[in-house]
Amino acid sequence: MKKIIDGKLYDTETAECLGFYQHFDGNTFHYLREALYRTKKGTYFIYRRHDAENPCIDDFVSGMDVPILLFSREDAMLWAEIRLSAEEYFNAFGRPAEIFEF
Repeated sequence: MKKIIDGKLYDTETAECLGFYQHFDGNTFHYLREALYRTKKGTYFIYRRHDAENPCIDDFVSGMDVPILLFSREDAMLWAEIRLSAEEYFNAFGRPAEIFEF
């Protein structure tokens, strides 16, 4: 998928895929698939695909006509914390500091 945003090209073929999340509801047949990418210049973006009738997707937030959404590094890290495994997170952003309990 290629998309030009603010005069810059975002391309899922040339960016590094850091991980993806997908959900399929077999009862309603709604689906959501998101993939987190990082460009060679370090810009993060999400490539999102979902069915148009999915009630869980807010039209304003999802950008129904905008399948690529730009993320800051902090937003990408938060998305990864929620959506990816710990190993995928480590591979994408490095290992965070551990919390020690006394």
